[in-house]
Amino acid sequence: MSRPPLARERVLDAYQSILIADGERAATLEAVAREAGVSKGGLLYHFGSKDDLTAGLVARLAALTDDDLERMSDAEDGAIAYYVRTSVMEDDALDRALIATTRLAQGGSALASAALRDVRMRWADGIRPHVRDETALDMVMLLSDGLYFNNSLAEPSDDQTAVSEFVPTGAALDRLIALVVEATTRAPE
Repeated sequence: MSRPPLARERVLDAYQSILIADGERAATLEAVAREAGVSKGGLLYHFGSKDDLTAGLVARLAALTDDDLERMSDAEDGAIAYYVRTSVMEDDALDRALIATTRLAQGGSALASAALRDVRMRWADGIRPHVRDETALDMVMLLSDGLYFNNSLAEPSDDQTAVSEFVPTGAALDRLIALVVEATTRAPE
């Protein structure tokens, strides 16, 4: 598989950054071109419209989700532990794509909303074989949603204590994961 052109990726990065920092309304074609360091014509060469930018971001999210699902299936500590552990934001490419796509969905983008539903269904499908039933799957998914949300409550900083105020880290996260794995994989009594 060939890599997309660097300028195209810079434009998507710029679009994503503006969406995260300032929201969907600020992500005009002009602002994206300026942020990417390309002319508006250069942007339009890769993305003919704002809808095309959104489609590009959704495709990026799908590819990053593919990579994440592969890592989940190969995780030494299992799919459930992997999913819960990675629900604590790390400001990685997948987190940024998720946040930017969420901003678009909040702005009314049906394509972004559908993409987020698809990602969630794909993660659920990856976890389903490892849990005892659908209620256990709900528990894993909703706990992970809560971790992801609570992570956003911390003030942005390099200080991990700000994050751990709202989200367990280290040994506390390990204990939470062990409890979730035990509760969701054992046979009901």
